[in-house]
Amino acid sequence: MHPLICHIGPFPVHSYGLMLALALAVSAVLFARDARRLAISSEVIYDLVFWIVLSGLLGARVFYVLLNVDFFMAQPLEIVMLQNGGLAWQGSFAGGFIGGLLFIRKYRLPLGAVLDSAAPFIALGQAIGRIGCLLNGCCYGKAASWGLYFPVWQERLIPTQIFMSLGELTIFLILRHKQPKVAGSGRLFILYVVLSSVERFMIEFFRADHQLYWGLSIFQYVCMALVVAALVVNGMLGKK
Repeated sequence: MHPLICHIGPFPVHSYGLMLALALAVSAVLFARDARRLAISSEVIYDLVFWIVLSGLLGARVFYVLLNVDFFMAQPLEIVMLQNGGLAWQGSFAGGFIGGLLFIRKYRLPLGAVLDSAAPFIALGQAIGRIGCLLNGCCYGKAASWGLYFPVWQERLIPTQIFMSLGELTIFLILRHKQPKVAGSGRLFILYVVLSSVERFMIEFFRADHQLYWGLSIFQYVCMALVVAALVVNGMLGKK
């Protein structure tokens, strides 16, 4: 675990922020290259990615702050300390989707085709970003004798960050395999939502950093809602 990688002059380089930046750069470049087959310029895709990231970060942070409101009320300056971790995937998905949808509608881009083109690289970005969680020590699992030792928690914990990273990498490979067959309808993006939600739902049973409500975490309830919504939309597409 290495939250702080180095200093460049007086400026600290945090592993969490560095991995997020790497995830963004890799995903954006691959997304822009893939979108060429849709006759969409790289400049348009980079603009789209910018608004998705901006709205996604806002949504991720707002959702995380709301889930930990007592902590942030006591330490309000921590709200802007993104280098310390604290981004919720569900909030990022909601914020990024809304921001991306508004951009797509404004520039009249093909909605289903753009979503399907982006889906695999969203999963890849998550896979890379979770390495940042591992290095930072956040999003940790329950104590286990076979787990990794996290100095900040002074005990061995289940490395759920690694499991989530491998899970999203697997989803990326599945989506890329299916992309030539279903791309364009929006169904590939729906598959991404379902697979990522199921993966997160299962991982939550091994996490130790969330409160439970009737045996499940708030993230698991959100995942169930996303799966239901995705299946409903998929059913609606099937009737067209």
